[in-house]
Amino acid sequence: MEVVASAKSQEKTVEVGTFFEDMPFTKKHRFVGIALFMAFVIEAWEMMIIIMISGAIAAEFSLTPVQVGSLIGAIFLGMIPGTYVWGIVGDKIGRKKTIIYSLLLYGVVSAVSAFSPNYETLYTLRLLSGFSLGGVLACIFPYYEEMLPVKQRGKAAVFLSAGWPIGTLIALGITSLLMDLDGVLGGWRAIIFISSLAGFWAFVIRKIPESPYWLAGKGRTDEAKQIISELSEGKTVVSQGTELYVSKVKQGSIFEIFKTKMIKTTALQTIVNFCFSFGYWGLYTWIPTLLQQKGLSMGQSLGFVALSAVAQIPGYIVAAHLTSKYGRKKVMFAFVLFASIFGFAFAYSSSVFQLYAFNFALGFFSLGAWGVWNTWFGEIYPTNVRGVGYSWGVGGQRWANTVAPSLIGFVIGLGWVFGATVSFIQVFMVITLITILFIRETEGEILH
Repeated sequence: MEVVASAKSQEKTVEVGTFFEDMPFTKKHRFVGIALFMAFVIEAWEMMIIIMISGAIAAEFSLTPVQVGSLIGAIFLGMIPGTYVWGIVGDKIGRKKTIIYSLLLYGVVSAVSAFSPNYETLYTLRLLSGFSLGGVLACIFPYYEEMLPVKQRGKAAVFLSAGWPIGTLIALGITSLLMDLDGVLGGWRAIIFISSLAGFWAFVIRKIPESPYWLAGKGRTDEAKQIISELSEGKTVVSQGTELYVSKVKQGSIFEIFKTKMIKTTALQTIVNFCFSFGYWGLYTWIPTLLQQKGLSMGQSLGFVALSAVAQIPGYIVAAHLTSKYGRKKVMFAFVLFASIFGFAFAYSSSVFQLYAFNFALGFFSLGAWGVWNTWFGEIYPTNVRGVGYSWGVGGQRWANTVAPSLIGFVIGLGWVFGATVSFIQVFMVITLITILFIRETEGEILH
């Protein structure tokens, strides 16, 4: 087998990312990708499933609309402290262990929640479920990007984002199959319990290696070298006399991302994460209600959700191919721009055909942009605070997830019509569009 080692490997001290510049993309990378892809699928369906079964829960517990909204938002509210805590943990104990512990804890809490005797218990456990799942949310993209060759990092990481629509479709499928069944085999409790079994995926995550970037940051150079060799299937070798390093910032410290050299990045990514998430979640959590203003039935509205999920898949694929060719900034700007245009067009659709057509285009461009952002966002901080920085931004997303349903419900309650409500949501997409212009490009750069 041919062994390729950069001349830089003969130097005494080398930045670990240097060895990913010419690393080939191997079967080991594919296995890591599949394992983490399914973890993201699990995250997506757990976040969506409660929306789809909320009607049945409301009927059993005689809930008010306010209580239903609070229950839907509970997982996101739990994820806010969860992402902050797990982000610090991920930088301290490693990406792999954090995701394993997060999945296992989620599985236990979610399984117990299926037996909730009342609304208060279910709400509390959904809150804890969100906290538990925060470790997957905070670490999954930084972890995957730290395993990939520089040339394939953008495309592969965007493909990872396609786990979101797959998770949504699985949630729809499980709900459709089980909701109307009687006894222990069906109903909302069975759906939650079956979903909780996804926690066992932690045992698959155990089979993938720890991030060599994180290991180098911990001074565990020999282990990092071994994993670089494993990932490249022996084609990239670090010599015995070489020390690996990453950018020297205090590991796992949230205060680091607010220091002078990082404060601008932190401010910009927080704005993008909040506004971009508000623009997406504010629309899709209320889409059934909004579409009923247009004369569609609840069944047709759920079909709309499924169509949106299907439209997202080609959006991710196209974005993945474009980002490695044109860079993160250009592709994301173009996709958010078109998402905004079609969002406003969707707001003022004058026929059912236009609703479907503009919704398909909106789903294609908005989620393609999310794929690019998940990748770009995971690259902008150095290794020792990548988990903390990423978790801070994801926390902003969860604040938006929590605030958006209530705020949109408030304006609908004021009597705002479909066009005005959807246009208001699209304003947040425009803010996103402007903000990304000020974030530095990372395509082709090694991670630091």
